[in-house]
Amino acid sequence: MCGRYASTLPPEMMVELFRLLKGVEVVPRYNIAPTQPIVAIWEQEGRREAHFARWGLVPGWVKDPREFPLLVNARVETMAEKPAFRDALKHGRCIIPASGYYEWHTNPDKTKQPYYITMANDRPMALAGLYASWMGPNGEEIDSVATITVPANPQLSEIHDRMPAILDGEAIENWLNVRDVRAHHAAQLALPLEDGALKFHPVSTRVNSARDDDAGLIERVEVHKPEPRPRKVAGGGQLDLF
Repeated sequence: MCGRYASTLPPEMMVELFRLLKGVEVVPRYNIAPTQPIVAIWEQEGRREAHFARWGLVPGWVKDPREFPLLVNARVETMAEKPAFRDALKHGRCIIPASGYYEWHTNPDKTKQPYYITMANDRPMALAGLYASWMGPNGEEIDSVATITVPANPQLSEIHDRMPAILDGEAIENWLNVRDVRAHHAAQLALPLEDGALKFHPVSTRVNSARDDDAGLIERVEVHKPEPRPRKVAGGGQLDLF
């Protein structure tokens, strides 16, 4: 899954890269977490604009968002059938600009090491997403999004078995074009990137806390493998490393 990411693109660069008619003022973020407001881009009546939306999809038919489960990710294999996602796949496709994202690798001793993953060419990412708008009984409105995950490619499977769907070029255009591109064709755009398209390095476990949000989180750290534990020789009481 994708549960944390960074977005450090200046607003003017976001407008240029994603051909926005209107951008939003943002500050660099290094540890964006679910339920927080994030920047998402979608088209309405031919206008492509950036919006703030809650990370955690709330379909329009939900009665009370407080009682609805947190839907951060949509799996590409099932999003067309799941009631929470199928309407958004038809009418609410979006992209989420990112500089990179975090994933946690489970070590043999069950500890988890976070990694920061970016494009190998250092270009910004466009994460494929779905959005929905919820209207409350008193006129309140919540725009919300979920990112789409796909099976990890062989390179990323060293860390985790899932990865976000990352779009580029014409795939972005077709994904956002909900007027002309039908849902089943759009779903075929959400694919794992080929090996070599991404790079990654271990980072500090400080990223585990959403309270930490600074540039130091994306810096490489050294990972020390634990020394093998000596085991006892049967009946001897002495230690044997072999």
